[in-house]
Amino acid sequence: MKLNKQYNTLPLIKRDGKNPILTAEQVPYEATLLFNPGVAKYKEGYVMVFRNDYGKFDGEIFDGTNLGLAFSENGIDWEVMPDPCFSLKNDEITRVYDPRITPIDDLFYLSFAVDTLHGIRGGIAVTEDFKNFEVLSMSVPDNRNMVLFPEKINNKYLRLERPFPVYGKKEEEAFDIWISESPDLVYWGNSSLLLGSDEVPYCNSKIGPAAPPIKTEKGWLTTFHVVDYDARRGKNGWEDNWKKRYTVGLMLLDLEDPSKVISILDKPLMVPEVDYEIKNGFRNNVIFPCGMILEDNEEVKIYYGAADTVIALATADLNDLLTLMI
Repeated sequence: MKLNKQYNTLPLIKRDGKNPILTAEQVPYEATLLFNPGVAKYKEGYVMVFRNDYGKFDGEIFDGTNLGLAFSENGIDWEVMPDPCFSLKNDEITRVYDPRITPIDDLFYLSFAVDTLHGIRGGIAVTEDFKNFEVLSMSVPDNRNMVLFPEKINNKYLRLERPFPVYGKKEEEAFDIWISESPDLVYWGNSSLLLGSDEVPYCNSKIGPAAPPIKTEKGWLTTFHVVDYDARRGKNGWEDNWKKRYTVGLMLLDLEDPSKVISILDKPLMVPEVDYEIKNGFRNNVIFPCGMILEDNEEVKIYYGAADTVIALATADLNDLLTLMI
């Protein structure tokens, strides 16, 4: 299916003038592609956990993937720590990737995906110092893109997730966003469909959660990634047949019952347009946000992977975003 409408990044979005704000050249160990960063406020500054695919690759498989750690005073200029911060590689798990960070009370919860010999799983770990992590929960295959809400709601923890069933779908990749709850961040259930890919007018493939939601007086402001496919795109990155594009969607969820969608933006919030999003990347035409921070109830920072190669930052005024949704 072709999309008949041309979309552009909305004018209220401002890409940072220093973009990309983090690249492989800034990492003090082997690094090739830096993308999909989880970001949160930490102490007097900011913390980032990012995906690093490193080494030579055969097809889409690199020598390895790890999660790097960086700190910043201003959220723009980053110092990468000397070593990666988190790994679960063993005889069953082959890599950990695509982290999100959610502060809850005085702890930090890391959501991540793992490739295993028996499918892709989503996990949740907890830390207070980004040195020591305790894994709390691992899903069954196939599930990923998990993001946690930053507080309990009706005495339950909530998460957004994107299962991707092979069987039973009308279209092969028409994956959707689901919501689940937990009493303890370990056992998850009472799952329900939150948003179907067929409900998003600028999607003809799949959707999935992006950054952890932020709380506003109007509701939970929530980004999600949207994939559209166009066979006319030609080669875009290392693959001969990469015809996809990743854009950014936005929705508002009810404060008391986030399983209720108040509104969905009827056009993309962000579309790949500038060089570091559309050229010379591992996969071009990709914006994939994994971090979103609200500053002083005014400015929203959106951290994203660009072209599966570098890390970038965009900002918007909270009131402008809410005006779009109301």
